[in-house]
Amino acid sequence: MQIGNYTISVIEAGDFGLDGGAMFGVVPKNLWSKVYNPGDEQNRIPMVTRCLLITSPDRTIVVDTGCGTKLTEKLQKIYKIDYSYNSLLTSLANYGVKPEDVTDVILTHLHFDHAGGATFLENGEALPTFSNAKHYIQKEHLAWARNPTEKDRASFFKENWEPIISSGMMEVLDGDGEIFTGISVQQFDGHTKSLQMVKISDDKTTLVFPADLFPTSAHIPVPFVMGYDNFPLTAMDEKRTILPQMADEEWIVCFEHDAFTQAGRIVRTEKGFTLGEKVVF
Repeated sequence: MQIGNYTISVIEAGDFGLDGGAMFGVVPKNLWSKVYNPGDEQNRIPMVTRCLLITSPDRTIVVDTGCGTKLTEKLQKIYKIDYSYNSLLTSLANYGVKPEDVTDVILTHLHFDHAGGATFLENGEALPTFSNAKHYIQKEHLAWARNPTEKDRASFFKENWEPIISSGMMEVLDGDGEIFTGISVQQFDGHTKSLQMVKISDDKTTLVFPADLFPTSAHIPVPFVMGYDNFPLTAMDEKRTILPQMADEEWIVCFEHDAFTQAGRIVRTEKGFTLGEKVVF
């Protein structure tokens, strides 16, 4: 997909699974199982770690990095981590991109399934995966990740970001705004403090990568928020605010964790908002 000077590709950094009840909060299973998936014998629903590869004549940008390869065997089993179909580096290699080619990494937030691939282990030491890249995170989110609540403490692993900071490769952003011409970020607080949605836009097309504000297309309806959300009422308010703009301006929304739908446009219905036309990269 071409937007302005940027060629945008969807890449996948591995498959995993999370408890369906946790993914849909107070929504009953008899509803979410119909609109998404009924789950396995442990109630885990299939999910992917979808990332963006954005290239231009002078930049190679990756948005989010998946779970990475540092999780213990116990956690890999719990989260049903599966790299048999794809991984971050093999997906990049399919586009001829080596880790050292990446110029920039935008991290929506620092939960392990979004930032885990930003570092790797070598002789027991966590090192930046993208040795030549500047990384971007929001100031308030970094502070939250370093001092999380009990609710999402288990999702943060400092080895995913501290080696990047100590290497001088992290740019800490302070608020919404444009990072590059045509690429901007906007903060949301419902899932975790200062998650940043990435927006790529020209005068014809807008694509957004909202991460866990809309983790799957099944989460489009306002009440479908996650048990993982730190502030579910805030998440609902944020969705209620942005959904009309998404629909009216026909934004393409890329769903980071949806195992069945890469992206699509959102439409209004008599009951609210839902997925309209699917978009395949």
